[in-house]
Amino acid sequence: MNQFPQGFLWGGALAANQVEGAYNKGGKGLSVADVLPNGIWGPIVYPPQGEYLKHQAIDFYHRYKEDLALFAEMGFKCLRVSIAWTRIFPNGNEESPNEEGLAFYDALFDEMAEHGIEPLVTLSHYEMPMFLVEEYGGWTNREVIGLFERFAETVFTRFKNKVSYWLTFNEINLALHAPFISIGIRHDKGEILQQVRYQAIHHQFVASASAVKMCHEINPDAKIGCMVAGVPMYPLTPDPSDVLEAQKQERETLFFADVHARGHYPAYIKRFFKENNITIDMEERDEEILKHTVDFISFSYYMSGCATANEELNVQSNANILNIVKNPYLPSSEWGWQIDPKGLRYTLNMYYDRYEKPLFIVENGLGANDVINENGEIEDDYRIDYLNAHLCQVREAIEDGVEVMGYTSWGPIDLVSQSTGEMKKRYGFIYVDRHDDLSGTFKRIKKKSFHWYKQVIQSNGSTLKCEE
Repeated sequence: MNQFPQGFLWGGALAANQVEGAYNKGGKGLSVADVLPNGIWGPIVYPPQGEYLKHQAIDFYHRYKEDLALFAEMGFKCLRVSIAWTRIFPNGNEESPNEEGLAFYDALFDEMAEHGIEPLVTLSHYEMPMFLVEEYGGWTNREVIGLFERFAETVFTRFKNKVSYWLTFNEINLALHAPFISIGIRHDKGEILQQVRYQAIHHQFVASASAVKMCHEINPDAKIGCMVAGVPMYPLTPDPSDVLEAQKQERETLFFADVHARGHYPAYIKRFFKENNITIDMEERDEEILKHTVDFISFSYYMSGCATANEELNVQSNANILNIVKNPYLPSSEWGWQIDPKGLRYTLNMYYDRYEKPLFIVENGLGANDVINENGEIEDDYRIDYLNAHLCQVREAIEDGVEVMGYTSWGPIDLVSQSTGEMKKRYGFIYVDRHDDLSGTFKRIKKKSFHWYKQVIQSNGSTLKCEE
């Protein structure tokens, strides 16, 4: 019970649009991330006016060697990164890729190899080319499948000797909640019909399965997974109506994993489509392509939620991108995200029971307003407590028999928040002197949690303080 499996992939997770900066350098085109000055639900300002935090972010584009050295000092076995689609195909529809963009990721992966850090690479992490949004209608347009396939084939081929682990779309289920960053449909242009949204999602499913097929053909030794936002839903009360409501809401996530892992649309979603007059336009080849299922399931985990069929008790809590009912038994972070370590064990068991495929926790962390004390240090014991509690539950799940490939904490270095577009919501083991008013020196400072996580990795988890 003291250690994790040998070969467990300890590390951290980043997204290109939240760390790289250099948004208009190296031939890069504009992405959906570049036109959101205030996070996901803020205004879309296209073309951009002035400088936004993400435009420079933490300047990982120029400072990745320094940052990778710090990750290596912690002992990272794995680093999850994403490839910015617009660095490779600036508009998304070019015939040939941008060599300068490919060369950047070549250099990044080479530097990771120097430190013995395994890349886990997300193909698309909330950074669709803005040109495809404006000229094609985002993923509503079936032509985008072919454009994504060209992008995927390009990077699979270029990096087949450097990358062994891939993910297709980040938190693909959030297309139901954040359509602009997920499927390229502008939420500021009026109501988005369910028919339109689910058709766009279908196109993403086909593109994802096609990428799985292509990855296996180009590099038979590579492993490729899907990625969902894992949010287990508990019934608020034992009322059977609440239990059914919780099941219904949880299936909003499971639907996306089901298609990726089982290769077809489940019966419950077909009933939902029928009752809501949704008809998915499928081509003949689609059902065959969907049968190319993923090698593993990856997910983010930050919180659980409750569900109730009782309108009087259905008091929504604004948390993350989702609106969910608060759990009266759980504490919350500064940003209202409820903290539920045991929910991670529950989720791991639920997914493994359902799919019997390896699982990878590719995001988990605590956003907090870290403060530098008079000694120039960041005493983030609250983050250590949060991560320790969650990792203890991962260990319990492994003891339950769940096959867990690895754990990459979200934001091992401070980055720009996706949901709010701010820097003060910090996740890292490493502090970055960068602030919401665009000031800062970009200096990196190790937090107390840096040394804690280093010990956890060195001991393969045996230094965790878990209740027996």
